[in-house]
Amino acid sequence: MRQDFRALILSATLVFASHADAHGRLLVSHPANGETLGAAPTELKFQFNEPVEAAMSSVKLVGPGDKEIALDKAHADKDDPKSIEVSVPKLDAGEYRARWSTAGHDGHRVKGEIRFTVK
Repeated sequence: MRQDFRALILSATLVFASHADAHGRLLVSHPANGETLGAAPTELKFQFNEPVEAAMSSVKLVGPGDKEIALDKAHADKDDPKSIEVSVPKLDAGEYRARWSTAGHDGHRVKGEIRFTVK
């Protein structure tokens, strides 16, 4: 009986652990968080661990002096359903923060921020 109880607890732990990690999370961004670039990027790209809903995705870019930089709507990468991207206008030297938000196919929203510097 004791062994059956341990097996039940182990099974429940594995099920809950798999559900806890079932939502999307950022795997990599271009530029990378904290990166210093010699030249300004022409786009921002965010890759997640699961396919995302482009229609529920957004990226806001804030530059030097907390000035918001106008961007087009974020869209899906045509070659990777796990990625969103957005073109950026010519950026001056300075520090930037890109705030992203998206949702997986389950509708669960995730958001975050990366910072990068243009020399």
